[in-house]
Amino acid sequence: MNGVTIESARILLPVVITLIAPLFVWLMRKDENKREAVSFIAAAITFMTVLSMAPAVLNGEVWYYHVTTIMPGITIAFAADGLSMVFGLIAPFLWFFVTSYNIGYMRGLNEHAQTRYYVCFAVAIFGAIGVALSANVFTLYLFYEIITVFTYPLVYHHEDEEARIGARKYIVYLMGTSKLFLLPAMVLTYVLVGNLDFHLADIVNGMFTPEVVAESPRLVALTYWLFIFGIGKAALMPFHNWLPSAMVAPTPVSALLHAVAVVKAGVFCVCRIILSAFGTKTAGMLTMSQLFVGAPGTWLGDLSIAHGTAYIAGFTLVVASFIALTKDDIKARLAYSTVAQLSYVVVGVTMLVDAAVQGGVMHIAHHAFSKITLFMGAGAIYVATHLKKISLMDGLGRRMPWTFGAFGIASLSMIGMPPVCGFVSKWYLVNGTLDSNQLPLLVMLLLSTALNAGYFVPILYRAFFKEPAPEANINQYNEASKTMVVPLCITATISVFLGLYPQTFLNFVNILGKF
Repeated sequence: MNGVTIESARILLPVVITLIAPLFVWLMRKDENKREAVSFIAAAITFMTVLSMAPAVLNGEVWYYHVTTIMPGITIAFAADGLSMVFGLIAPFLWFFVTSYNIGYMRGLNEHAQTRYYVCFAVAIFGAIGVALSANVFTLYLFYEIITVFTYPLVYHHEDEEARIGARKYIVYLMGTSKLFLLPAMVLTYVLVGNLDFHLADIVNGMFTPEVVAESPRLVALTYWLFIFGIGKAALMPFHNWLPSAMVAPTPVSALLHAVAVVKAGVFCVCRIILSAFGTKTAGMLTMSQLFVGAPGTWLGDLSIAHGTAYIAGFTLVVASFIALTKDDIKARLAYSTVAQLSYVVVGVTMLVDAAVQGGVMHIAHHAFSKITLFMGAGAIYVATHLKKISLMDGLGRRMPWTFGAFGIASLSMIGMPPVCGFVSKWYLVNGTLDSNQLPLLVMLLLSTALNAGYFVPILYRAFFKEPAPEANINQYNEASKTMVVPLCITATISVFLGLYPQTFLNFVNILGKF
């Protein structure tokens, strides 16, 4: 572990708060106002406890607490470094806004099983906090699986045939990849290294030392790929199809999946494994030929294993963007947009240069605020109009200017237009491709950006500038309730703030080290 370590049980506070919150949600089940108040209070306290650790982290210190030892080298322990702060701050912060949105959505549609819904939602946040603060692979794995198990009932919430199919695909993909790939990766890591502890606060030197790599390069390379494909929540192709299928869930769940807990846990885990388990030194040393066929000196042999991952992610972001163009259902379009946007994070951390890593890790937070705005906007449109098809939204922006205005700001972020935060992430990523001399990745990023514009701009054009069909009778529609519209306007505003003040999360990335 690099840097000064603060051994304190204080780091357990956000974990404990999010652990007991679901219990209080259930206890207050007979009073819906008190039930929802629990989530508000838990979100606020959790955020403040994580934020209270930030000053020490920014000074280069690492919070750490060992809970128990399962066997030598395998422990349950929690830690907080700069990378932890990025995910650990956004999950409870956005939980607060999604709770307000949940009230408007669930009550507005008079949804059933609301207590079960809120309990599972709270447990998913518990899992996200656990993932953010995990000090080793074993702890990370436990909380990763908690997220999967307790978001399954949320995807299956409507309990119809469509929900059953979507939820089944969701659990099969995520449980299948974790058991077939992630679990063996953890076992191999233990065999090769002797423990599962992350090398925190240092993205250069990982758990896999040069000696381990020199002795067993093929096993280390195999372990790397098992980790990458075992983290199915990152939605890299071909393990991405669960994400669009999960759109059968209520829209607030889609926001949870895409912005707060599930996919953010996925790309965070990829970042943690690459930067804190392998480290940029090991990831740069390993080549594709150490596992796959390819003679040294060939393109395949010279390509580092990390850059190979970047090209898989680059393929994902381009193909997913093309698919998004074809979708008329707004949630389906946003789902494939998420598949693409997640790959920006993976591309960034696998280019192994400062600018790219900075852009990739920042995009975890920047994408979260923008994408949650988009999904909350889609949900507000549905609650107010019961419309899902983009082709039926002509002129609707005139009746719902706040919702579509916030949607427009978040769309600019996805496209990468200043001054919204998505521009900052893409600026760093583009500079990273130039610094690492990866021109094909530069082309992929620019092509994806053009495609982003291709599937977001038509939505805004239809909403604000296209005349509605007379039979549409859009005058019957108005904005959704304030409990839904206000949160999405605030998250859109924060997206602009993060674009103007990117150091908000950049400072946490910078303390991880230079290479």
